[in-house]
Amino acid sequence: MSRALFAGGATAAILASLLAAQNASAVNHTPPDKITIDIATVNGSGCRPGSAAVAVSEDNTAFTVTYSEYLAKVGVGANPTDFRKNCQLNLVVHVPQGFTYAVASADYRGFASLQSGATAMQKASYYFQGSPDTAARNHPFKGPLDDNWQASDSTEWGQLVWAPCGVKRNFNINTEVRVNAGTSDPKKTTSFMTMDSTDGDINTVYRLAWKECEES
Repeated sequence: MSRALFAGGATAAILASLLAAQNASAVNHTPPDKITIDIATVNGSGCRPGSAAVAVSEDNTAFTVTYSEYLAKVGVGANPTDFRKNCQLNLVVHVPQGFTYAVASADYRGFASLQSGATAMQKASYYFQGSPDTAARNHPFKGPLDDNWQASDSTEWGQLVWAPCGVKRNFNINTEVRVNAGTSDPKKTTSFMTMDSTDGDINTVYRLAWKECEES
């Protein structure tokens, strides 16, 4: 599956919290030209083909991934493999010449219904194709819980992993949702965690940081 989405961009301030911490001579604007993000591949039990979409913000500072099927569960009505769902997105980011980017933060949202004693975890990792640098984050949850959830990953400016200048490298995002029955009774109850929505309102937002490439 390959899906291209386009967004016209204009010079704009990126994440205020990052800008306040960075040196004044560093990055303070996004590329003036539009960027394009193609989904090269999408694989995983939580994002079968056709169930994930990517859209780029108009100011080039973020992109959003929307899932229509992404649910892990244990207990009554669950199959043995349903306790863990995952998704790997392999994205081709077409960057305007002279610029590079990094993912500065990500916000994940969903819904969880966990029985008392049950636990869950949301995990994500990010890396550029061919790069040894992998950033991984995980967020635990525990029952009783029956509510929307949100988890955020962020990276300090000095720790950002930038895409190589002048080289096309696919960007990989691996996400995972896992549910464990724990001390709850899986023969009588059901616990689940989702990163999707029937109305499409649940999504994941990735915020981008930009800087101009240094001339060699």
